[in-house]
Amino acid sequence: MATYKKSLLKAVVLGDTGVGKTSLMSQYVTKKFTGQYKATIGADFLVKESLLDERLVTMQIWDTAGQERFSTLGTAFYRGADACLLVCDVTNMKTLENLDHWLENFKEQVEVQRYGDFPFALLANKIDLPNRVISRKVLQAWCNQHGNIPLFEVSAKEATNVEQAFHQVAKLALKEQNNAIGDDIKDRITLNEEQTKKPKESCLC
Repeated sequence: MATYKKSLLKAVVLGDTGVGKTSLMSQYVTKKFTGQYKATIGADFLVKESLLDERLVTMQIWDTAGQERFSTLGTAFYRGADACLLVCDVTNMKTLENLDHWLENFKEQVEVQRYGDFPFALLANKIDLPNRVISRKVLQAWCNQHGNIPLFEVSAKEATNVEQAFHQVAKLALKEQNNAIGDDIKDRITLNEEQTKKPKESCLC
């Protein structure tokens, strides 16, 4: 029986209310979609275990409330996140514009600048609907302006690109974890080398 290294990841899903964050999570974790809308109060999470790049990855996915009155509450759940999935609704331009606020708020709370290339992804949801108003060109331009964030056009209802999006951001998070471990080892080696190079103090007694 094959044995795999185990990794635990925390991913946060952000975006306005009604963009389909809960539906995307449900589709990815349970392979089910419900058309009944129920607003998330505060935050909730689901867990999914997958085999990625020879690792058994347990992904804890946090769904935060999209209502403005819960925005400060949600920030408490950002800390410790390994990845962030930003969600907009392609039938509502405002949901893309508002992602600037969600993105900046997240960066401030988790001090993203300390972690180098933090794993983000944009999930443009509801591409199955006929009344689309946000083109792929506009979505790609937004991603380019915010550090070349990976773009996925998805449909929670039809499961289009949902698994691919979550798996890709998980792989990016694993890569960043490995880089962080490598940097830590390098720092320790450098520190040890500096200590051994220090001249020993002589005692003139």
